[in-house]
Amino acid sequence: MKKVDVLINCDLGKEEKILHEFRELKSKKEAHGTFGANDIIVEISTNEADSLRKEITWKIRNIALIRATLTQTSIEGVNYE
Repeated sequence: MKKVDVLINCDLGKEEKILHEFRELKSKKEAHGTFGANDIIVEISTNEADSLRKEITWKIRNIALIRATLTQTSIEGVNYE
């Protein structure tokens, strides 16, 4: 299972509308509004990297109110627990 966090910057005051749209995203595990440099963080996971790319490129980045995204993924095998 491939898991990534997508950090989102959106139009001012549109966080709730975007969070509502994430309810339809099948790969979404969690989505939260944030304080700081980003407005929303979304955790998504899929079984294949290609599915992950399609979710980010064609679904998340196509939401009209989103201005920018930054995708972060962990390095497999590196764990500090």
